[in-house]
Amino acid sequence: MSEISPLRNAVRNGSGLKRLGGIWGEVLGEFLGTFVLICFGDGVVAMAVAALPGSGRAATDTTIFMASGDWLLITWGWALAVAMGVYVAGGVTGAHLNPAVTLAFAVRRKFAWNKVLPYIAAQVVGAFAAAALLYVVYYNAIDAFNAASKTQRNEPGGLATFSIFATFPAPYFHGNMVIPLIDQVVGTMFLVLLIAAIVDMRNLAVQANLGPLIIGFAVAAIGMSFGANAGYAINPARDFGPRLFAWMAGWGEVALPGTVAGQFSWYFWVPIIGPLIGGVVGILVYDLFIGDVLHARRKLAELAEPGPATEEGTTGTVQ
Repeated sequence: MSEISPLRNAVRNGSGLKRLGGIWGEVLGEFLGTFVLICFGDGVVAMAVAALPGSGRAATDTTIFMASGDWLLITWGWALAVAMGVYVAGGVTGAHLNPAVTLAFAVRRKFAWNKVLPYIAAQVVGAFAAAALLYVVYYNAIDAFNAASKTQRNEPGGLATFSIFATFPAPYFHGNMVIPLIDQVVGTMFLVLLIAAIVDMRNLAVQANLGPLIIGFAVAAIGMSFGANAGYAINPARDFGPRLFAWMAGWGEVALPGTVAGQFSWYFWVPIIGPLIGGVVGILVYDLFIGDVLHARRKLAELAEPGPATEEGTTGTVQ
């Protein structure tokens, strides 16, 4: 592979390169990585919900989620979306692409606290921009589905096309927010726990640059095992950025504050607060059960190794 130099005329007196090599470069990386993540993640939902039915490739022009294969399309689509996003931004920031990951790493991985808000802002804006692009691409499919369903975007029936952009709880909760909140805590706990395990070089870390792909597999596993309750947002930026766009694009209260009469109300905060809590819990659980054990074993191994020879010809030990 060859070197690519896109900054040929971008540097003036060294200032431009300095900015791009610092926090601004990291912010750009998080923006683009999250943009890619949402384009492919919400894109696969748009395919399943509106494009495939409307294009004549489903049983009817309103047929969605009628078989397990529909859910597998969603889960594997999101898995690949995460992998592609991490491959895009991983070399710049490590590819957080998720405020829950950023917060968890600040709590336990010595990630600088002064970068937390810029990273989160970039993630939300990247997700918003991706939602806007998908709206342009799938505008006709969305309107065709709503017309076939005889509903408007801001009506309860508009929840189907709203699901392209953001999440909502299953109807069997009858508007109760407790279990959906727990669901988001649990799902994000597993996400961050698995990320910590996959990238931990003291553990059975993934080699040969396959880490992003395995992280994508982890997201697929979470979607298959915990997805139906609340759509497994497990990422505040992934949910809020597109939700904000959907609100601006005509879904109204269905998007913000996340209210559908008779089903749920003011749901928007659940996929924000739940993942933030779950991310911190996940990193703490990993460190308590695995990370601290690996650290202790490394220290014991270092103490057991012979040190350099002393003047008397004896050996010391690492202190």
